[in-house]
Parts: sequence; C-alpha cells; structure tokens
Amino acid sequence: MTRGSDSRQNTRLDVTVARSRTDIEATMRLRYLVFGEELGATIHDGAEGLERDDYDALCDHMLVRERASGKVIACSRILDGDRARSAGGFYSASEFEMDAVAALPGRIMELGRTCVHPDHRTGATISTLWSGLAQYIMDHGYDYLIGCASIPVDDGGVQARAIMNRLRSRFMAPESLTVRPRLALPPADGEPSVLPRLPPLLKAYLSLGARVCGEPCWDPDFRVADVFILVDTQRLSARYVRHFLGQDATAIPRAATA
Repeated sequence: MTRGSDSRQNTRLDVTVARSRTDIEATMRLRYLVFGEELGATIHDGAEGLERDDYDALCDHMLVRERASGKVIACSRILDGDRARSAGGFYSASEFEMDAVAALPGRIMELGRTCVHPDHRTGATISTLWSGLAQYIMDHGYDYLIGCASIPVDDGGVQARAIMNRLRSRFMAPESLTVRPRLALPPADGEPSVLPRLPPLLKAYLSLGARVCGEPCWDPDFRVADVFILVDTQRLSARYVRHFLGQDATAIPRAATA
C-alpha cells in the first residue's frame, strides 16, 4: 500500500505497511522520541533508542514517510484479533476488563502506539496516516476497530476528568459493551481554567463515529489516562470514508456472521 500521489493526499508523503525490520525499527525510534523523550514516559525496553514491547512482533506497523528524505514521521501499529487471541489477548486487555468487546462477532482490529513527529504535526501528515488505516480496514474486512486514546494527566487528572464529562454526554457505548479499567484514574481536585481541547487522536476517533466504552484507565508509565474506544466499521462517518477513500461507507466488506 502506498499513498501520497492522489488528489486527496499530500504529494510529499507516502503511507505504507512496514515490510522490513529497518522500517519497523524506524517506527520504534519515532515512538521513543515522542513517548520517551517528549512526553517523559517510562520506557521499560528502550535499548538503542527504540520503544518496543512483546506485542510488536504480532503487529503490522503502518508508517508515513516523507518522500524526499525517506524519514518516518508518523506511525501506528495494528493488531489483528486472531493474532491477539493466540497471544492471550489484546494489548488493551492489560488495561481494561474487556470481555464483552472481545466477544463481539466478526473481525476486530486494535490500533495502538499512534504518534506523529513533533515537527510534522500537520493536517497533511495526520490525513495521510488515516487514509492508510482506512484502506487497511477496507482491504481486510474488519468489523470493529478498538484502541486507546490518551489524555495527559500532568495536572493531576483535572483535564482528563473534564474531557470525560464531555464524552459522557454524547459518545458513550451501550452498557452491554462497557469495559472496566484495571487501574482507575486517581481523584482530582478543581476544574480546568479553560475548557480543555480534545487530544488529536481522540478527536479523530470520534470523527469516525467512535463510542467510548467506559471510564479511563490510568497508565502511570506513560503518564496518561487511556480512554477505550470502539468503532463499528459499518457505522463509520460517511464524510470520513468519502474523504479518505472516495467511496461510500457501505462499500466496506463485512466479515461478521452474527
């Protein structure tokens, strides 16, 4: 898969699934830069300036590359439900009790470790990455997309709680699909001085038609509150599908047998 040359994308960028160890390590190096150096996360396996864990070997790695320099400037990793089950569960299961979601009929794709280089946080970069992910969903016929969107908790969780108040009013999943955090967000005092903006990844998920499946999990290593999201690919925002794929949302293959 290569993107970047059609009229909907920036012609300076390509998006593709990593095909070599060198490409995968480039995504791990970007993750180390963003999560470890920029955001101050505790990296348990950061040898050689790479952020990695045991799930990486099970995943496909989507990357956005600057065509002229060859530099990897954005990435996300994709874990297929079948591979997750063979390994004992999704990465998200380390943070949430999610049996109801894992038992949904059909194919599930988990998205994680999404990040963009600080010098390239533009609409073009993000659009190119999401175009590749949308095409991946189409190509593999996934029924559901799951993942975690992170909210910083450097302020003690005040911002995270304010954002959750907004999400509860409009974006919650049915109670039957509720997940439960294994480590609840600690109590926070006070209110934010200004209404906090939604983090870019969370905003992107919601624009797809995502639902929030419960209260956030506190991740002390990454110093964030993780919000579990669920997207039914047959209910993807029609505007999103037209923008990134140039076709109707009903064209997405359905694998579930109900």
